[in-house]
Amino acid sequence: MMRGQEQAPAPLADASRLRIAIIVARFNAFVTDRLRDGAVAALREAGAAESAIEIFPVPGAFEIPQAARAAAETGRFDAVVCLGCLIRGDTPHFDYIAAAAAQGITAAAGDTGVPMAFGVLTTNTTEQAVERAGEGRDNKGREAAAAAIEMATLYRALASTQSRPSGFRV
Repeated sequence: MMRGQEQAPAPLADASRLRIAIIVARFNAFVTDRLRDGAVAALREAGAAESAIEIFPVPGAFEIPQAARAAAETGRFDAVVCLGCLIRGDTPHFDYIAAAAAQGITAAAGDTGVPMAFGVLTTNTTEQAVERAGEGRDNKGREAAAAAIEMATLYRALASTQSRPSGFRV
């Protein structure tokens, strides 16, 4: 693929046997509500039951990793979708919160063994944020949900091959 070209999104994997937590920041709700709706739509389209999707609102992006870790540690979820929106301002606050959210989610996923999808927008303008939370396939909440489904499915496949000495066979 050439630089600048985007690959068509893969079809959604089957989520009918998965339980998914969605952690969504309330800060910038005019964007995060749309991300949440995109994630839920993707999960439903992939066959997830309504009862298998749990949504946990948190104050802002900084709190997402804490809630994601807590959700994963319950043992009830196959994956966690993390959604938030940071819009750059005039101070370095944006950089600190963006780094803390990314590092915190990464650490929580690694420490708990539960896949976590990063759907935290980090944009320069409100317009960019709204564009990334639009309806349809380009909604970043939808993309995060698709990644969570794919990773949860991969984790299950890897767990089922643990007793095989050489991994996957095709």
